[in-house]
Amino acid sequence: MSGDHTAQEEALRAELAAERAHADRCRATLDRTNAAAQHRVLEGAGVLTGQHTGEAAGEGVAGDGASAEALGRYLRSRAKEVREEPEGPPFFGRLDFSDGGRGGEEAGEHRGQRYYIGRRRVSEHPSAPPLVLDWRAPVSRAFYQATAREPRGVRFRRRFGWSPNGTGTAEDLTGLEDERLEDGRPAGEGPAGSDESPAGASAAGSALASRIVAGEIERPRVGPMRDIVATIQPEQDDLVRSGPDGSMCVQGAPGTGKTAVGLHRAAYLLYTYPRRIERGGMLVVGPNTAFLGYISAVLPALGEVGVRQCTVGDLLPGHPVRAEDSPEAVELKHSARMAAVLRRALYARVRLPDGPVAVPDGSYRWRLDEDELRAVVEETLAQQPPYEVGRERVRARTVALLRDQAERRAGPPGGEWLRRMGRVKALSGFVDSVWPRVKAEEVVAGLLGDARTLAEAADGLLTEDEQRALLWQGRRPRSPRTAHWSQADLLLLDEVAGLIAHPEESYGHVVVDEAQDLSPMQCRVLARRSRFGSLTVLGDLAQGTTPWAARDWPEQLAHLGVPEATVAPLTTGFRVPSELLAAANRLLDSLPVDVPPARSLRTGGELRTLRVPGADGPTGAVAERVAAALGREGSVGVIAAGARVAAVRRALAANGIAAGTPGAEQEGERVTVVDAESAKGLEYDHVVLVEPAEIAAGGPRGPQRLYVALTRAVSRLEILYAAELPEALRG
Repeated sequence: MSGDHTAQEEALRAELAAERAHADRCRATLDRTNAAAQHRVLEGAGVLTGQHTGEAAGEGVAGDGASAEALGRYLRSRAKEVREEPEGPPFFGRLDFSDGGRGGEEAGEHRGQRYYIGRRRVSEHPSAPPLVLDWRAPVSRAFYQATAREPRGVRFRRRFGWSPNGTGTAEDLTGLEDERLEDGRPAGEGPAGSDESPAGASAAGSALASRIVAGEIERPRVGPMRDIVATIQPEQDDLVRSGPDGSMCVQGAPGTGKTAVGLHRAAYLLYTYPRRIERGGMLVVGPNTAFLGYISAVLPALGEVGVRQCTVGDLLPGHPVRAEDSPEAVELKHSARMAAVLRRALYARVRLPDGPVAVPDGSYRWRLDEDELRAVVEETLAQQPPYEVGRERVRARTVALLRDQAERRAGPPGGEWLRRMGRVKALSGFVDSVWPRVKAEEVVAGLLGDARTLAEAADGLLTEDEQRALLWQGRRPRSPRTAHWSQADLLLLDEVAGLIAHPEESYGHVVVDEAQDLSPMQCRVLARRSRFGSLTVLGDLAQGTTPWAARDWPEQLAHLGVPEATVAPLTTGFRVPSELLAAANRLLDSLPVDVPPARSLRTGGELRTLRVPGADGPTGAVAERVAAALGREGSVGVIAAGARVAAVRRALAANGIAAGTPGAEQEGERVTVVDAESAKGLEYDHVVLVEPAEIAAGGPRGPQRLYVALTRAVSRLEILYAAELPEALRG
């Protein structure tokens, strides 16, 4: 037996040495590729500025200054991409396809081939076989989907273990595991595999059996969110690789990786459909800046650095916010009814003609009757075009009436005559009188600053009490130029601007995370910026915590402009251990939404409740529990009700414990203090939850905030309380 064991060890060392040699080759190739890219950038920049040839900048490279500038933009963009590509392992997996028998038939064109799978393609020459395939390439899908029952022509799959903080050098390659799919052998150390498991095991179960995958999932969470490209599970892979033609909504339970799925789908679409997506660009929308900071490193790690990531507020008009609304006014301004009120207010500015119009043409005057002009305006209104489109349509149709008269009198007029008549003062004056130019600020200020205008626009849509809540009060300036706008007013301004003309800023694909918390008006902001109506919508109805949080997906998707989107549940996860999910799942029955409970394939989580009597008991005990948590690896999140956060910070500071805020942690800081609302989307190795009853009692959405807080821990959850625990947490 000892001889067999020694032989296995020697075989493993030989395999590891060969794989390290391949890693060295990949690293050298990447270094040459990056150096060549930088050289081309510098050389191109030199030519553009005339430093290499003595010619005027741009001469000899492009035929004109505009072309030279375009080339310069490309070079600068490429330089930025090269700089921002993070270092890391060149590959994380390997596929060896069968070369004979039934397996060879299933392998098809890949028969007998070996492929390394990584975050991006590595090739010594464009025409040479790649050293590493991009994880998004079609053949790479077998790495995520092949099982012993359905091997897809794969003879065996290899996973690689790398040092967590390494840069991807050969020395950072620390281990490997093989799964022999042809004969049902499971993952294990070394090329021969080990521990037996049923040949029909699922791909997810097979991945979980891998110590490398389990180690990556359980690795301490410090710093920004990591990509999951090496640990994508089959259920996630199906969603990641869905095409862009239809929109998709992922109803993801806590810990199922819905955010990661959305980001990896963005990277997949950019790789697979570059012309379609890059033409309009990619937009990723998150709930707040802390969340965006947390996910900011994922797409660059996957080689995609040109994606805009922002909040809905970042898309709104840039007026300074100088006013504050009442809570009732805020809710009203976020409601779908306001879209109808604003449309009425805008189109109420259109007037029907009140008489004929005479249009001079040299010594001749054309006469347009009131009835035919009225028909032009009424028919244009009935078509409900964007306001500016309607205005130009009225102009064009009025010119067409003049053309008809001219044809009857002297034959078809020329194009120059038509253009001249379209600009003649009498006709422009008519268009201004019936369909005047308008700015969004004029419409909103006129609506909220005047009770009569608001009453006319809101008739049948808002009650009198609601109208009074909306009206600007006191000394709040009402002029569009001097108006003091509130944050919610910016939503109204964007809505009216969208009614006047389509936004110039639109995107080929939009990824929306935490979408359950968007108001109808926020949804409409995003719908206007989706060029093709192609969206990836991510969320969890059980985690809806805003006053306008969605209770079902069909209505929310309609507000986003994609009512036909497929809703895909994602219920099985790895992040939150089953012991911690069990407590959170008990809350679901008390929530005003219908979602399936979460399920985890991980066990081993630690849940501890500690009663600390006294009004300040839980806050006073925080420092002790955080200090104990810092004795172990990983990040520590302290979650409390918003009113208690400041006291928790003081308690930690008094005990010499530095604590950051989400997205603003200092380097080396492992402790973050966050309120339950802002904890959404974040994750910590160890969570200290302070006074859960206080969170649950915080308004109608309190139980959902508690659900969020209970599902942020990756390994350990400690609950400190003085008041009686919510029923779901007792026992």
